[in-house]
Amino acid sequence: MDGADHVMNGPDGPDGPDGLGGVSRPGRLAAPGEGITPDELALATRNHGLPLEALRYDVTPPGLHYVLVHYDIPDASADDWRLTVDGLVRTPLTLGLAALRSLPAVTHRVTLECAGNGRALLTPRPVSQPWLVEAVGTADWTGVPLRVLLDEAGVDDGAVEAVFTGADHGVERGVEQDYRRSLPLAVAAGDVLVAYAMNGAPLPPQHGYPLRLVVPGWYGMAHVKWLRGITLVDAPFDGFQQAVAYRFRWDADDPGEPVTRILPRALMIPPGFPDFMSRARVVRPGPVLLEGRAWSGHGPVTRVDVTTDDGATWSEAALDPADDDPSDGGPSDGHAAAWRHWHAPWTAAPGTHVLGARATDATGRTQPLTQPWNRGGFANNLVQRIPVHCL
Repeated sequence: MDGADHVMNGPDGPDGPDGLGGVSRPGRLAAPGEGITPDELALATRNHGLPLEALRYDVTPPGLHYVLVHYDIPDASADDWRLTVDGLVRTPLTLGLAALRSLPAVTHRVTLECAGNGRALLTPRPVSQPWLVEAVGTADWTGVPLRVLLDEAGVDDGAVEAVFTGADHGVERGVEQDYRRSLPLAVAAGDVLVAYAMNGAPLPPQHGYPLRLVVPGWYGMAHVKWLRGITLVDAPFDGFQQAVAYRFRWDADDPGEPVTRILPRALMIPPGFPDFMSRARVVRPGPVLLEGRAWSGHGPVTRVDVTTDDGATWSEAALDPADDDPSDGGPSDGHAAAWRHWHAPWTAAPGTHVLGARATDATGRTQPLTQPWNRGGFANNLVQRIPVHCL
C-alpha cells in the first residue's frame, strides 16, 4: 500500500459483499430497543474513558486519559522512526527523533476530547464506539511547534493544507487506509505541536509513541498519532477520515459539515460514593462540594451553571482563574487550551436529586438542554445528568 485510501469491494462498493468490504460494514443506526452490540463491546474494551473521579487532577495521568485507537497500535521504534515533510515545499525534510529533540521544545497543556463523546446517549444510537461522557483528558504535551518544521521546509505559495499520515493501518467501511487527516495552513501554522512527550515522559504506545500531532482546541480525530508524514497540498484533502468519517450529517445522503473544534462542555465529579453495578451515587445529608472541569475549543470558558433539580433551577458556580490569552498580549503558561476547574456548594437533603453542570464560553456558545443529534453521533455536548440519592 502507498498510504492512499483504497476502496475495497463491499456493501458500498461495486462488487457486492466480496473482498475486504465484506468484513467492513457501512455505518448504521441502532434499531429501536437494540442494545449495545458485541462489536461495540469489543471496541469499548479496547478504548477506555476517563474515570470521572479523575477530573480532580489538573493533569490527567496517562493511564487514566481517554484512549481511542482506530486500528492497531503500531509496533514502533524510536531508533529508526522517521518523519517526512514533503509535497509543496522547497526543501523536503526527513527527521529522526534525535533531530526533532535537538530543536527548541515547547510544552502546552491541552484538553483532548473524542468527537464521539456522548454518542451512546443518543436516540437513535449511531452504532460505533459507545462513549458516554468520559472520552476526555488533559495532558502536558512537549514537542516542536509544527510551524518551525514548515518554516524549515519552506512552504510553496500554492499550498493550502497540510496532510498528516499516521502509521496505523486498517479498513473502515470498505476503505483500506492509513489514518490520515489534514489541517488548513492557517491552523497548522498556529499552536499545533509535533509532540514526543506526555506529562514529561515519552509518549505511551496507545498515545502515539514515538510521535504525534497535538491540535489545541480541536476534537481528537485531528491529533494524528504515530505520525510519520506531513505533506503540503494545493487542494483540500478528500481522504476517508476527512470527507467521509468525521462529518455532521442528519441523513444518509447529506454531504455534511466537517467536525472541527470542541464545543463547550462541563463535567462534574460524581459526589459521594457509588453502587458497584449501577454507579448510582449516594451522599449523606448536609454540605456537599460539587466540582468538576469545563472546556471549549472555541474560546475560554467564562461561566458554569449548576443544577441540583434536573434543570428546574440553575445557579452560577465559581471558576478558578484562567490563564491570560497570549493573543491579547498577556502572559501565558501554555495552559490556554486546558480545562478550567469549577466548584459550587450544595446542601443535600434526603431524597433523590439529579445534578448537572452547563458551560458557556467567550463566544456565547453554551451546552444544549435537548439532544443535538446527528448520524455519526459527534459533538453531543448535552448537559450531564447525575442521579444522586441522599440517605
